[in-house]
Amino acid sequence: MNNARILLVDDEKSIVQMLEMVLRKEGFHHIYTAGTAEEALRQLSRYGADIILLDVMLPDKTGFELGPKIREMSDAHIIYITARTSDLDVLTGFAMGGDDYVTKPFNPLEVVARMNARLRRGVVTAQQPSRSHDSPAVYDFGHFIVNETAGDVIVQGESVSCPAQVYQLLLYLCKNPNIVFSKSQLYEAVWGIDGVGDDNTVMVHVRKIRERIEPDPSEPKYLVTVRGLGYKMMKEKGL
Repeated sequence: MNNARILLVDDEKSIVQMLEMVLRKEGFHHIYTAGTAEEALRQLSRYGADIILLDVMLPDKTGFELGPKIREMSDAHIIYITARTSDLDVLTGFAMGGDDYVTKPFNPLEVVARMNARLRRGVVTAQQPSRSHDSPAVYDFGHFIVNETAGDVIVQGESVSCPAQVYQLLLYLCKNPNIVFSKSQLYEAVWGIDGVGDDNTVMVHVRKIRERIEPDPSEPKYLVTVRGLGYKMMKEKGL
């Protein structure tokens, strides 16, 4: 049995019932539902959540408006599920606290695969397993440090808050400095499933990383773009 707490937020009862049925078949049993933004916040406050499947079009508030309010209460992964498919909508979803974006109509088993990938990799940084003493847990790039054991990002001596999936991508790049990764390679490595078609997800998270670690995010010197190939984390020799 999977002990993860799942909050389904959608006013379409047929979608909620279908997702709940599939999730229970896949071993999820702590499932809570809400049909409005207000009800979602009540459920979140009462039960907490590890993953939130969030519709964008709700009767009282959009999922985009609800995302930041959820972020004030929880580090749960937010997976937007919506019929809105434009690039602007996808980028807005990530900007409003989302970690993933699934468009309707969708295969519910794909949603389950995305959820399981996050749970396997530690959705919340506080739940990450401790490392063995013979494996380095601190990645020092001079201007910033990532402490894997503590789950901290330190920039010029100051702790910087970092959402779970942004942190996971940053950590992966820090573990593999000076290596070029394509967007699909990064998506598969960090999100745990095939990254074809998920370029926006990686680009948004790269931007969030740069906003935290770069002296000038518009001209990055650490997380750089390699034209036509992807991204790499630059690290000077001796650090």
